Amino acid sequence: MREIGHFIGGKSVKGVSGRFGDVFDPNTGEVQAKVALAKHSEVEHAIANAEAAQPVWAATNPQRRARVMFKFLELVQKEYDSLARLLSSEHGKTFPDAKGDIQRGLEVVEFACGIPNLMKGEFSGSAGPNTDLYSLRQPLGVVAGITPFNFPAMIPLWKAAPALACGNAFILKPSERAPSVPMRIAELFLEAGLPEGVFNVVNGDKEAVDTILNDKRIMAVGFVGSSAIAEYIYTTGCANGKRVQCFGGAKNHMIVMPDADMDQAVDALIGAGYGSAGERCMAISVAVPVGEKTADALLKKLIPRVESLKIGPSTDPQADYGPLVTKQALDRVKGYVDTGVKEGAKLLVDGRGFKMQGYENGFFMGGCLFDHVTPDMTIYKEEIFGPVLSVVRAKDYEEAVRLPSEHEYGNGVAIYTRDGDTARDFVSRVEVGMVGVNFAIPVPLSYYTFGGWKRSGFGDLNQHGPDSIRFYTKTKTVTSRWPTGTKEGAEFVIPTMK
Repeated sequence: MREIGHFIGGKSVKGVSGRFGDVFDPNTGEVQAKVALAKHSEVEHAIANAEAAQPVWAATNPQRRARVMFKFLELVQKEYDSLARLLSSEHGKTFPDAKGDIQRGLEVVEFACGIPNLMKGEFSGSAGPNTDLYSLRQPLGVVAGITPFNFPAMIPLWKAAPALACGNAFILKPSERAPSVPMRIAELFLEAGLPEGVFNVVNGDKEAVDTILNDKRIMAVGFVGSSAIAEYIYTTGCANGKRVQCFGGAKNHMIVMPDADMDQAVDALIGAGYGSAGERCMAISVAVPVGEKTADALLKKLIPRVESLKIGPSTDPQADYGPLVTKQALDRVKGYVDTGVKEGAKLLVDGRGFKMQGYENGFFMGGCLFDHVTPDMTIYKEEIFGPVLSVVRAKDYEEAVRLPSEHEYGNGVAIYTRDGDTARDFVSRVEVGMVGVNFAIPVPLSYYTFGGWKRSGFGDLNQHGPDSIRFYTKTKTVTSRWPTGTKEGAEFVIPTMK
């Protein structure tokens, strides 16, 4: 059986802890590989390699660092399909969806190619008598990213590309459920010209995470995952003096106004609610039709679409979505559906009994659709992370604004309407970090910043875009004056430019 180790010091190395995790084929339910789970000393070895390699990389001028990014893009394009198949085989998302995962990661690499411009500081000549004032952006040193299973290419690249472009060395701790693509990304960066030791991958569990959080050589940590773990990493990392950005769970609402194009709204809900089996932090999991007539019209079109979803193995080019990542994930989602029924929500479409012919042991689940969900129900309050959509009927627009605004999560929200005044008011008032207007999954492009509010995000700076450069650099400000030959004498008051 295939064994996956770590990538340290520019080469693949075997794990020495003696502990392994199972990597499943979600289509069949079979274990396809074993991934080593690093012990404390293995992570320390990776950090030591990163610390030794970082100064030379930081001294490499930004234009040459950008050339490594350009070369990496070229190398990935050559094996785009094979990477997507590898990703799909471990995650379970369809091949087209896997390609999208990679593409959204590459767009951040493209953004990072502009690092010579992005790292430019400020300059003020003659800010005072014979005095110049300027600022520099400098790398932090060794930084780390702890990334989730649901985007095995995108999130590692969102973390690594800006960090590396800024001149840092990077430690990646990917999800042990889908480790192969992150390992290949490290190999491709090395092939693109990144010095050995600048990018290291350690596979592991909490022991690896805690080593990263407690090692003083790591200056910053980025994380994406559940809110409970996000809060743990944020508080622990901050207590240890690190710069930390953490992104957690979500409960994304889509408001459907009475004037919305109902066919467009249904298409959006089907794709955003059930794509990737709902295993997306930006998935729409709550539909909020405004008014009973709107709700009835929406459900009339939505129910047959959910019933006709095509579920298949990730290799099926016609499948709308594939299996969930593990049996544990499948059982968890089914448990939420059971709870919804028990708490009184009306289950209009029940996908719990779905079995894929020829793949009976795979982690497949049919689409589920609830109506008459209320804010006190578990399925409304908690993130399900599966192909389950809840309909919460709002009596009016004001209630529709309140629902996402008062939820403990604040990642993404969307509104479907033909009225510009309504859309502008909603964008201004809703208490959520990312808003879509007639756009169901409002993930910004790479040159804007990605981040949720409330328990969806911990820390002051977001992912990619300008915030990523701020996060992975520190600012040094220089006040410079050259002697003019005039004796000025000692100054005992704070310098001013009066």
